[in-house]
Amino acid sequence: MKTRARDNRTARAGRTALPSRRELAGFALAGLLAYAVDLALFTCLRGPAGLDPLTAKTLSFVAACSVAYAGNALGTYRSAPAARGLRPYAVFFAVNLAGAAVQLLCLAVSHYGLGLTSQRADTVSGAVVGMAIATVLRFWGTRTWVFRAEGRVGSWTG
Repeated sequence: MKTRARDNRTARAGRTALPSRRELAGFALAGLLAYAVDLALFTCLRGPAGLDPLTAKTLSFVAACSVAYAGNALGTYRSAPAARGLRPYAVFFAVNLAGAAVQLLCLAVSHYGLGLTSQRADTVSGAVVGMAIATVLRFWGTRTWVFRAEGRVGSWTG
């Protein structure tokens, strides 16, 4: 009974409920699978296919976003109300673009702003720090804007 009252207060206050372990694990699994697709496809497109790096990365990024969306829609958030059309995918894609921008910003600040120009510094800033911040942004954006569950996000009208 106390839990239900706390959930109602959280919904009335307009705050987001804390994620469950299942939600976090599902999101992480979908993200890892998408990362593997991104890396494998980029490697194939750059190597055997002979595409230039930007074209290869663009194609691998779009494929990875599609895999992550499918993994989240069919797995992690399968019980969330299903929105129709291209809007949910477009919002998911925009959230992932924002995550990619965060990673690039971390790399740019470290490399050009702080003068940390070694390969190790670039890897840590872009692939570790940037990826961690971008993952939090992607998780928040995905659960808030793409797969909104009834009752999880409170109404601003109270």
